[in-house]
Amino acid sequence: MSEVIRRAEQGVDVALLLEGTFPYVAGGVSSWVNQIIRAYPELRFAVVFIGSRRSDYGDMRYALPDNVVHLEAHYLHDDLGGGASAHDRKSGMAGDAQAFERMAALHESFRHGGADVEALFAEACRDIRPGGRIDLDAFLRSEASWDIVTDRYRKYCSDPSFVDYFWTVRIMHQPLWQLARIAHTLVPAKVYHSVSTGYAGFLGAMLAQSTGRPLVLSEHGIYTKERKIDLYQNEWIRDNRNVFQKDASELSYFRQLWIRFFEWLGRITYAAADPIIALYETNRLRQVADGADAARTRNIPNGVAIQRLAPLRAQRPDVVPPVLCLIGRVVPIKDIKTFVRAMRRVVNRMPEAQGWIAGPADEDPAYAEECRNLVDSLGLSDNVRFLGMQKIDELMPKIGLVVLSSISEALPLVLLEGYAAGVPAVSTDVGSCRQLMYGLGDEDEALGAAGRVVGIADPQALADAALELLNDGAAWRAAQRAGIARVERYYSDALMFDRYRAVYEEALARDTRSASGCPFGHGAR
Repeated sequence: MSEVIRRAEQGVDVALLLEGTFPYVAGGVSSWVNQIIRAYPELRFAVVFIGSRRSDYGDMRYALPDNVVHLEAHYLHDDLGGGASAHDRKSGMAGDAQAFERMAALHESFRHGGADVEALFAEACRDIRPGGRIDLDAFLRSEASWDIVTDRYRKYCSDPSFVDYFWTVRIMHQPLWQLARIAHTLVPAKVYHSVSTGYAGFLGAMLAQSTGRPLVLSEHGIYTKERKIDLYQNEWIRDNRNVFQKDASELSYFRQLWIRFFEWLGRITYAAADPIIALYETNRLRQVADGADAARTRNIPNGVAIQRLAPLRAQRPDVVPPVLCLIGRVVPIKDIKTFVRAMRRVVNRMPEAQGWIAGPADEDPAYAEECRNLVDSLGLSDNVRFLGMQKIDELMPKIGLVVLSSISEALPLVLLEGYAAGVPAVSTDVGSCRQLMYGLGDEDEALGAAGRVVGIADPQALADAALELLNDGAAWRAAQRAGIARVERYYSDALMFDRYRAVYEEALARDTRSASGCPFGHGAR
């Protein structure tokens, strides 16, 4: 299913390729996208939203800036399956065996390594685009496709169910034809910019390959790592081995298959993108380990609006409020349950303490209900509140600590926003949180600790770190000073905008097909 909500009458400067984020999903990445678009009013943006099913999303969570001149949304899982079974091959449809062999060769190149990946990917893009040698119907129903699928099942599948293998391969790959159609019809752009690998990154790679125009990749988290976490937790992935065949230390074949698929999409995106941007050094090194060319990688940290948030410090009460606030979506990766369990220990020692959870709870309703039930079962109904979406400017003066209990993060904006507003933090040791809390390098570290870092899924440590700061005014104020100094020196939005301005200038200068030159006013250089 596809929708064009706002249509550009001519080409755009930058096409943002966004999977599961702005403008239909609230969160840190979406807020960052909103920041970036508004920072460059002289650029004309197209937004390409890629989601699962239309029913998974409500109305837009963000007002579209005026310079978003084109918006289209595509839901890759609304039309999966095609109504065919594992035995439904269309009679007389032979399919292009040679083209399918090239597709199989591309898979083999990723599985075993090979120097011809880019050439094979270029051929695959031509084959699956509209009018190419492998259309979606051929993938779903041709004899050539059937032969490839059955051959790979015999060679590689360690799960006894062919039916599950057949449907897994189909569900994985069918969206690629939808992405090829999107690439074929998308409004012309001078630069493509994806904020993840995955399906959005694959679309960017196809566009870069077919148009010759630059693809910028900004990874806030490492997509393949985050998908692995999701795949470890998901219960819909089948494992047909019996109790005697299972090894508790091994992932099921289908989980491994999904993981390899997203790794494959990641390597394709890395091969096409330049520059490849991470938020901090550990993630940049992870990109290189996952196949990115180190020469194309760089770090650009997130930044927050210091000028807007700094005045909130004057609105704070003289006494630190005993309020611990988790600002984020109510989803498993944020580990809301650890925060709730930590609040039980906090309240035992500080009965007046409040735990606020400020963020949307509609993304995973079942998990949100489990969290509410946990609050009730721990007797915390008077101390823990689910606030839903809140305005940061109204929230920050009322809280004593920002708390982040996530099991995975990159460089979370919420910590930086808290620092800018004069609120220290307690965080799990994920992503760049240790760097944000204690500094990186001698000069940064000399600013002091802006809070405390604890282990993942350790409610006792989380509670004790929060109590240490809330019960010690001098320690809290020292953390506040360190956070303010760190965010103002290293993580302002002005610094981030300057760095991305340079990224766009470089990319637009490489777009030799553009007759109008660089929209930043440097087209003649």
